[in-house]
Amino acid sequence: MRKSLFRIAVVLTLLTMAWGNAVNAVGTRFEAGNGTFLLNGKPFVVKAAELHYPRIPKPYWDQRIKLCKALGMNTVCLYVFWNSHEPKPDSFDFTGQNDLREFVNLCQANDMKVILRPGPYVCAEWEMGGLPWWLLKKKDIRLRESDPYFLERVDKFQKAVAGQVADLTIADGGPIIMVQVENEYGSYGIDKQYVSQIRDMLRKNFGDNVTLFQCDWSSNFLNNGLDDLIWTMNFGTGANIDQQFARLKEVRPDSPLMCSEFWSGWFDKWGANHETRQAEDMIAGIDEMLSKGISFSLYMTHGGTNWGHWAGANSPGFAPDVTSYDYDAPISESGQTTPKYMALRATLAKYMDGAKQAKVPALIKPVSVPAFAFTEVAPLWDNLPAPKSDVDIKTMEEYDQGFGSILYRTVLPALDEPALLTVSDAHDFAQVFVDGRYIGRLDRRNGDKELTLPACSRGARLDILVEAMGRINFGRAIKDFKGITDRVTLTADKDGHKWVCDLKNWQVFNIEDAYDTYAAMSFRPLAGVEKSGDRLPMGVYRATFNVRKPSDTFLNFETWGKGLVYVNGHPMGRIWEIGPQQTLYMPGCWLNKGENEILVFDILGPREARSEGLKEPKLDQLLVQKPLTHRTEGQKLDLSGEKPVVAGSFKPGNGWQEVRFDSPAKGRYVCVEALDAVDGKDVAAIAEMYLLDDKGERLSREPWTVVYADSEDVARVNRSADKTFDLQESTYWSTEPGVPFPHAVVIDLGSDRILSGFRYLPRMEAEVPGAIRNYRIYVSASPFRL
Repeated sequence: MRKSLFRIAVVLTLLTMAWGNAVNAVGTRFEAGNGTFLLNGKPFVVKAAELHYPRIPKPYWDQRIKLCKALGMNTVCLYVFWNSHEPKPDSFDFTGQNDLREFVNLCQANDMKVILRPGPYVCAEWEMGGLPWWLLKKKDIRLRESDPYFLERVDKFQKAVAGQVADLTIADGGPIIMVQVENEYGSYGIDKQYVSQIRDMLRKNFGDNVTLFQCDWSSNFLNNGLDDLIWTMNFGTGANIDQQFARLKEVRPDSPLMCSEFWSGWFDKWGANHETRQAEDMIAGIDEMLSKGISFSLYMTHGGTNWGHWAGANSPGFAPDVTSYDYDAPISESGQTTPKYMALRATLAKYMDGAKQAKVPALIKPVSVPAFAFTEVAPLWDNLPAPKSDVDIKTMEEYDQGFGSILYRTVLPALDEPALLTVSDAHDFAQVFVDGRYIGRLDRRNGDKELTLPACSRGARLDILVEAMGRINFGRAIKDFKGITDRVTLTADKDGHKWVCDLKNWQVFNIEDAYDTYAAMSFRPLAGVEKSGDRLPMGVYRATFNVRKPSDTFLNFETWGKGLVYVNGHPMGRIWEIGPQQTLYMPGCWLNKGENEILVFDILGPREARSEGLKEPKLDQLLVQKPLTHRTEGQKLDLSGEKPVVAGSFKPGNGWQEVRFDSPAKGRYVCVEALDAVDGKDVAAIAEMYLLDDKGERLSREPWTVVYADSEDVARVNRSADKTFDLQESTYWSTEPGVPFPHAVVIDLGSDRILSGFRYLPRMEAEVPGAIRNYRIYVSASPFRL
């Protein structure tokens, strides 16, 4: 009898397992249905919160996920940063802050689905858009293209990611419902073959049961859209939602609709205003999407921090990002709920399908830390590493250095009179010294390349100290070498003739950004060290400070210059006196009860070597070193005698508009003059603009600079004229209210070009504020009169 019962039990167990496997194979799936996503065959609206695990202290991961759950979200959307996971070729790191699998498991433990975005390119205002710097050691590499070496490395990375989480897709009972193919490729190029190759890698590594999608902007998604992928749109707060999905609904009327990045705020750049976005506009957009059954991912729901050297930079030009990735998100950088959070939670409560929202988890209460003084310094000049020698200039990457600073040293010929020093190009912040005496600085943000050297005797020592900031993370300029990228020359007049000397024979000192680099330096007591002017010497400063009960705080660096900070060995990020950020977020989970060590590498030298812990951050304290506008006081554009190449009227409404010239025009300088606005008000705005070459193709905007704008609204926000070509459709140039028409912006294209037309994008909002009605466009070979 017992044997019979045992056999029956075994049979029932096997049947149960078989039934369970069948249910798992058939029932656990996520797919595109008719006008909606389907989870296990039932309609499912994705309400996703964008979180990036490397930007959050690992001990706080669970609390941050719970904060998103309490909003009413059902999914976590996350990037996978290739450069964080593969710091050296074939050396993968999925531990600690990089423990992707644990983060995904935590999402599932909190009943949150996951959207995985493994790139390989991710943007995210992250160093090089997530691509590892060591790719640039192969100088001829073609990034994000069908370059054999690039694709070989991508495949290895994707295989490593799949090795961590491929078994956590929903088909295997895990939380991952979708995986993204590349990222906003339409803003980089048109290359369906390349996008197809990334898709095929993901299929190979994640299997055929995973749902794949790609995201882009409504203006360019068809350029690279693959027929077998789900298409989603990215757009920001305030956008006209129906217009953003209009083209997708035309070409795929039965497709589910999703905004895969609905931008809750924006990122901050050094030397620019702190960015904010209205909570009301964000919530109105989410409310409208949910009322129409449209899925979304809120980018960012919680931004976090660009620890160490991970902050990227924007382009065209060079606009490095600050350490804080607060993003004006509903959950602050330090994990605090904001008024934006509470208002959003109230709105999402309407869309819970009868379920109750989870409770808001306990918050971490920030504390203050008493002011403390630094007691030791390791002056940089006394702590240089052993040099390398080269005849010609080489980049940082050619010395197998990814981050930090690099010092180039050579001797000068005799200079009987001052000479012009040209550095082509210093990436990113260079200081020039002759025989140890400071001469000046070259800031890539400003396009600085030249300064004057004083007369000196033969053999005088020239030092050029270059600090690398974050590599560009958006557009074609992501191939961003560091150090000096070409050459250094001297130019002078000798006996009535122009004399040019290409400097050679360099000693090179590589100062890698790493805790071990700074901690190994030789320190001396700070007492008695003299200031030069109002500053202490550049170098590494060390102190200890005591914490009675560790909790979050914000370390204040208002008296410091420019550099990087480490606390208890943790890389806390960059500081720069120009702001707007003046404090660094210090998580309490990384502090010790009692004594804590802090190191600050300051390449300018502090005015006072002290700090303190504050209960609130200072993210909006701008000390501008260059004007935010492109017009000097009293300057006025004079277009008398100039003949426009085209004049006319733009149509009202959203979306791109194109104007063709009657005949091609050749010139270097372009003036766009707005005569009035569609709404009859006095404000003009341009979100993006392009000029077309003689073949009707868009010109590259990388070399463009703004020469003049009659009015720019920069008092509290960043609406300067360079926003007309910053590759971001949600940012825009706007004139100041109260300044009457006409309004004009003048662009230097960098060289003479043959132009055949103009493309214009007004603002994205339904009301299209600032939309230009009547316009004139001028082209000139020489600068316009100012």
